[in-house]
Amino acid sequence: MSYSEKNLRIYLDHRVELIDYATAIVGDRSQGEDVVQEAFLRLKSSAVDRSLDEPVRYLRRIIRNLAIDWIRRSGIERRRYDDNADFEAVAEDRPSQEDILADRDELRIVIDAMEELPERTRIALHMHRFEGCKLKEIASHLGISVALAHALVYEGLQHCRKRLLK
Repeated sequence: MSYSEKNLRIYLDHRVELIDYATAIVGDRSQGEDVVQEAFLRLKSSAVDRSLDEPVRYLRRIIRNLAIDWIRRSGIERRRYDDNADFEAVAEDRPSQEDILADRDELRIVIDAMEELPERTRIALHMHRFEGCKLKEIASHLGISVALAHALVYEGLQHCRKRLLK
């Protein structure tokens, strides 16, 4: 059975439970169904090339994140269309220019710090932080133990933290 078929089977087997979970967060069953459907589409697209150890847990995490995003968006929309709203109190949906510049500077420092790392450490850190891989997957990819994968990720993070604090 392919990953796609396994994911579909998991979705169908747990659909009602997942909709109940999403509904409890968003407070609306039809929106809960939409959130679960969107989560399945994201699972389907993100897990095409790799097997997930705990696909239901991963799917629940996607649902939770999507539901929280929906709640935030709907709150902002309600304030935007409320005739009695204090428009000066409605915050923008985006960061300030100062925050953007500071984040770019920090990202540049982190990228430079990662380039200073030994190749194996850099790969382990990249896989863990940017690709969301588990230590087990990193260990398998690099042909090392899980403990060594953990040590490499930790070492890489420490190096980046030190560079950010300079």
